[in-house]
Amino acid sequence: MNSIRKGVVTFQRYVFPQHKALFSRLALAQTPTALFITCADSRVDPTLITHSTPGELFVDRNAGNFMPPFHGENASEAAGLEYALKVLKIPNIIICGHSDCGAMKAVWHPDKTKDLPAVTRWLANGKEARRQVMAMKLPEDRQLEAITQRNVVNQLEHLRTYPVVREALAAGTLSIAGWVYDIEHGKVLEYDSAADAFHILQL
Repeated sequence: MNSIRKGVVTFQRYVFPQHKALFSRLALAQTPTALFITCADSRVDPTLITHSTPGELFVDRNAGNFMPPFHGENASEAAGLEYALKVLKIPNIIICGHSDCGAMKAVWHPDKTKDLPAVTRWLANGKEARRQVMAMKLPEDRQLEAITQRNVVNQLEHLRTYPVVREALAAGTLSIAGWVYDIEHGKVLEYDSAADAFHILQL
């Protein structure tokens, strides 16, 4: 805890003064350019990956970067999307998975969470990705990567089940993207729906 406290003091003394004008503007309002839905993994830093400044990303994090399908009862996800799109008028949504994901490892090998009932229930959001990949009969050393990628694709499909998202897509006011961040190599792969494949993100 002391190292975290020291970090706060460093921010207050040295970082904040250098960006005082930015934080003065942010104190009045936020106008993020994207809703970034990603994993809670400590190794994933959305602002670092995207080279963003405070105020640019509206971040939603959970284990496995899941977006459960809309069913009228998942108030947290529905409320976050509604606020992002209706109030903040955010024009982009990114769902970002990552390499070496603990949640995806547990989806791959469900026995790992047999003594964690709450975790098991949450990871059910990824079981379709596992089923799809296992049906491909891939070599074992390619299965985790494939599950990670397929999970992002499935969560994009779930995202489209939300009325507020469908409305924004139909109006042409929203773009959505699926990414996978490679921690070791610093690369981001982006989903190409036409090819049903992930490619290194390029401009």
